[in-house]
Amino acid sequence: MELALAPETLARWQFGITTVYHFLFVPLTISLAALTAGLQTAWVRTGKEVYLRATKFWGKLFLINIAMGVVTGIVQEFQFGMNWSAYSRFVGDIFGAPLAFEALIAFFFESTFIGLWIFGWDKLPKKIHLACIWMVSLGTVLSAYFILAANSWMQHPVGYRIDKVKGRAELTDFGAVLFQNTALSQAFHTLAAAFLTGGAFMVGIAAYHLARRRHIRVMKTSLRLGLVTVVVAGLLTAVSGDVLGKVMFKQQPMKMAAAEALWDGQKPAPFSIFAYGDVQKGHNTVAIEIPGLLSFLANDDFSSYVPGINDVNKAEQQRFGPGDYRPNIPVAFWGFRWMIGFGMFSFTLGIAGLWLTRKKFLLPQHLRVGEDEVPHLVLLPHKALGPKLGTWFWRIAVWTLAFPLIANSWGWIFTETGRQPWAVYGVLQTRHSVSPGVSQAEVVISMAVFTALYAILAVIEVRLLAKYAKAGPPELTEADLNPPTRIGGDLRDADKPMAFSY
Repeated sequence: MELALAPETLARWQFGITTVYHFLFVPLTISLAALTAGLQTAWVRTGKEVYLRATKFWGKLFLINIAMGVVTGIVQEFQFGMNWSAYSRFVGDIFGAPLAFEALIAFFFESTFIGLWIFGWDKLPKKIHLACIWMVSLGTVLSAYFILAANSWMQHPVGYRIDKVKGRAELTDFGAVLFQNTALSQAFHTLAAAFLTGGAFMVGIAAYHLARRRHIRVMKTSLRLGLVTVVVAGLLTAVSGDVLGKVMFKQQPMKMAAAEALWDGQKPAPFSIFAYGDVQKGHNTVAIEIPGLLSFLANDDFSSYVPGINDVNKAEQQRFGPGDYRPNIPVAFWGFRWMIGFGMFSFTLGIAGLWLTRKKFLLPQHLRVGEDEVPHLVLLPHKALGPKLGTWFWRIAVWTLAFPLIANSWGWIFTETGRQPWAVYGVLQTRHSVSPGVSQAEVVISMAVFTALYAILAVIEVRLLAKYAKAGPPELTEADLNPPTRIGGDLRDADKPMAFSY
């Protein structure tokens, strides 16, 4: 019980809970900002009301999501001073630099231009107002990149030196921290996964409405955009995952050996589909494998050597001293598979959706739902494919909106737990990073408060998203259809009340 309630263990649990919870909002914020900007661009270029209604609808869900993301993200910063002061003191000179850039540059873009976008619908010309949401999207990407650069430094520390007198790490090359291959490959993979998440989110909500024959025009447009996004982002996620995996095999061989439950080095090394074994003895009793595939994934060579968990553990003992340098093997192994499985299921659904909604597979009908009249294009598979196929497709499409979120969560769990016992790989161990003066009771209380608070916020978030997602796209006002042609609008309308859309 003493070990289970150690401050280090509790602090890790608290940081893990808050990080995974916060990252539920991050990929949606990144992707919905860009997708909303794309829809608004289509409206500005074509003048079609369907794009404007779609922009209003997805923009509202984006705003709800980013508000929750900001609130939960602030807690992340406080924990470095609360539970991880030893870590902050040792690496604050380096780790704090990209976080400062994130706050001063990226968050400035987001907060400033999101305000202009919210309140500028009837005050700014179309193109200037459009530029605002694109600047918000740029801000979300920059914000993600700076944070990923900081995390990548923890995975592969570069551009620093250790001041033995002060007992801390000091920054020597900020460019190396920002643009090392770990940061670039991790950003590529994370951003691709973010758009996979946003595309699936769009597909799920559009499928919900289309299955009920509601808001056909807007949801048909949203469904196609979401499906294309899922397929393209799914391909990029797979490609970027391969790139990142090769980087990790070189920089953190223990993490990748744990991801495959490869206990002893092999040449060639197999890719493990399923494995069960004895962690203490360090071997598998059951293994279903694809020969040579792991060698190819690691080195682009089906016959290359890949070191195993036992090999890397011995090498790190010789390099860093006595100790057990293995992470939690079952968590790494299954986290890696849940990440891939849930992500690729959404990608597969995207391909199936694009095929099923091709024009020759549309079921001709004539529906009138409110003001939506659709004489020819109702997105249902053709009767020849089976009467129940359409029903099952919509059900699966609705549920799959959560799958990339699950994949993202397991991806980060794998990334962070697979690095253990290191907080900064090869430089600072996690047990040396905890605040020395924090007691068990203090961490338990703060973790309980944060968990309860986040549970309340989760209920609020889900209810808000569900409420506005079910309500569908809003009706357009005269101000929406005829925005001003110059900043400030027509001075003759100064006495009229502002027609905000949110």
